[in-house]
Amino acid sequence: MTASDESVQASNAALNDAPASLYVGQVMHARLKPFGHRFTYSVFNLLIDIDRLDEAARQSRLFAVNGMAPVSFYEKDHGDGRAGGLNAHIREQLSEAGASQMPDRILLLCYPRVFGYVFNPISVYFCERNGDLVAMVYEVRNTFGGKHTYVEPVREGQMSPGGLRQECGKLLHVSPFIDMPMRYFFRLKRPAHTVSFRILEKDESGPLLSATLHAKHQHLTSRALALLLAKMPLLTAKVTLAIHYEALKLWFKGAKFHPNPHRKGAKHV
Repeated sequence: MTASDESVQASNAALNDAPASLYVGQVMHARLKPFGHRFTYSVFNLLIDIDRLDEAARQSRLFAVNGMAPVSFYEKDHGDGRAGGLNAHIREQLSEAGASQMPDRILLLCYPRVFGYVFNPISVYFCERNGDLVAMVYEVRNTFGGKHTYVEPVREGQMSPGGLRQECGKLLHVSPFIDMPMRYFFRLKRPAHTVSFRILEKDESGPLLSATLHAKHQHLTSRALALLLAKMPLLTAKVTLAIHYEALKLWFKGAKFHPNPHRKGAKHV
C-alpha cells in the first residue's frame, strides 16, 4: 500500500467516524424500455450509525433522534417498526440469513424526516466489521404500505476495487408499471467523501430500469442543515410527489399496468 493509499484510507475513516453525516447530491431514474423515460432531482441523505444514536442526537439543535426537530431520525421508520432496538433487529436479520460474520458497526443511509414527514423508497444498511463490509441490507418500500428486506452477506468475488456488486430476485411489487419477474443488480461503494449507489432492474430480456444516487459528504451541523432546509424545505414530500408525478407521465406514455399480485383478491397470472 502506498503512502497516498494510506492517506485516503485515513481520510475516509475520519469522515465515517461521526455518528451521523449528510450526503448531498442527485437521484436519477431511467426507464429503458419499451420507451425511454428519465428524471433527476436533488436530495440530501442521512448516514447514521445505528449503534450511536444518542451521540448523533447531540450533533445539532436542528436534528433529533426519536424526537421532534426540523430534521429527525426515528427508529420506528425502519426495520420492523419498533420504537427502539433497530440495531438488534438488523443483526437478527443477518443471523437469520446465515451471515458468517456479525458486524461491529452498521451505517444506515436513508432520508431523514423533514418537518415530521418521510418516505424512503429504499434504506441501505452498510454492515461492517473491522472497517470492511461484511453484509448489506436493502430495505425497500412501496407507496401502498408494503415493505421487503433483502439481506445480502458479502460473498467471495462480490467486492472489487470498483466497489461491491450484488444481485437478488425481486420479491416486492413496487411500481404498477413494472411486473414482478425481475432481478435487482446492486453496485455501490462504502460511503466516504462521496457515495455512489446504483440499482439496475432486469427482466429476462435485459435491463428495464436504472436508478442511481451520487452524493457528496457534508458534516452534520446546524449551519449545514439550515442551508439544506432553505434549499429543499419539502425534500421528503417531494420524493413522494415525484413518484406519483412520474407514474402519471408513464401512464400517459402508455406504460402497461401491472396489478399488485400480493393484494388480497388479485389474480395471479
